[in-house]
Amino acid sequence: MTPEQRAFWDRFCAETGHSGEPFDVDQFGDSEAMADELLELVLIGQKQATCALARWYEPPGARYPKAGDYSLIVDGRGKPACVIRTTSVEVKPVREADAQFAWDEGEGDRSFEYWWREHIAYWTREAKREGFEFAEDLPACFERFELAWVPDQAERA
Repeated sequence: MTPEQRAFWDRFCAETGHSGEPFDVDQFGDSEAMADELLELVLIGQKQATCALARWYEPPGARYPKAGDYSLIVDGRGKPACVIRTTSVEVKPVREADAQFAWDEGEGDRSFEYWWREHIAYWTREAKREGFEFAEDLPACFERFELAWVPDQAERA
């Protein structure tokens, strides 16, 4: 965690009574612009889910998120913006995604078709960067969450 992220997390803990470390400090998406766009969807309550390939939770010492975990979400430049709380997690093959999950993820027109097209493109880019082949039968972590804490809106400007 950067010093700015640590201060943000410590303030969250002080204001909410939470103790402990975040499950994760991360952004949504794989570019600065995408991270900012998806963060805004979280902040307005439209994005309440995310999905990542299970392989990213499998390195030694890593684990899947679980209900009740808190994560610090940053913008595309790593600036802390909010804290989310995981409400549910399901690990299943990518091909088992459904329209309700696409809607909950809140991106684009919220349709399953949009979700499928954009996620396949995202995972294909990630697979190319990491040197593996994407396939629809790969397991993925389907995570639902709620916005748990945002500092005063005036401070975000």
